[in-house]
Amino acid sequence: MGYKKLVKDVLDAGRSHLLEPEAYHVCDEYGITYPQFKYVSNVKDGIDAAKSIGFPVVIKVVSPQIIHKTDAGGIVTGIQSEEQFINAYDTMLDNVRNRVPAAEINGVLVQKAMPKGVEVAVGGLRDPQFGPVVMFGAGGILIEVLQDVSFRLARLDKEEALRQIKDTKIFRILQGVRQNEPCNIEALADLIVHAGNLLVETPEIGELDFNPVLAYPDRCVVVDARIILSSETV
Repeated sequence: MGYKKLVKDVLDAGRSHLLEPEAYHVCDEYGITYPQFKYVSNVKDGIDAAKSIGFPVVIKVVSPQIIHKTDAGGIVTGIQSEEQFINAYDTMLDNVRNRVPAAEINGVLVQKAMPKGVEVAVGGLRDPQFGPVVMFGAGGILIEVLQDVSFRLARLDKEEALRQIKDTKIFRILQGVRQNEPCNIEALADLIVHAGNLLVETPEIGELDFNPVLAYPDRCVVVDARIILSSETV
């Protein structure tokens, strides 16, 4: 199923955002890299998925009512074994039910845990005056603390995306500090371009948030994807 039909079906169903597995389907269409994952509905299938993917893994709740999984207690990282998986699975779902009692739990995403990288964020929104705008900056929890971000109008080319990256303070870390190797800036620029194209070519998207994106010397990987839809297009 093409991603545009997926977006239409989600809007027709009255949902305001894509579930994370659906967001990764959109990423596929634009060549955006994310960790291997499986979508399961019970703990047994979850264990099988974790074994297939290989420990360590991360688990995340999948629910139409939950956009910010961390706030709902709907994510557990660094699961190293089958025993840890069983405990984490049950505890996570209990936490979600306690914090968001009205949430419909569709399933659980079992995702390969990625090695440490430099955390950045790539996002976008549809500004009422300027139209599609792409954001790049420091990611993870630092995005709110440091507010180290830069913006560009979409669509933009790779050269402009490279300039956008260089406008941020996190660029110095991406270049490599102390014993750390430089990250692949070219791959991050490609991701920014893809995000801009996605916004321009899909007017139903009101906001997108790839955070964190892990930057490595050879690539970058989107480890959490959030896509908010809007029935009103600009």
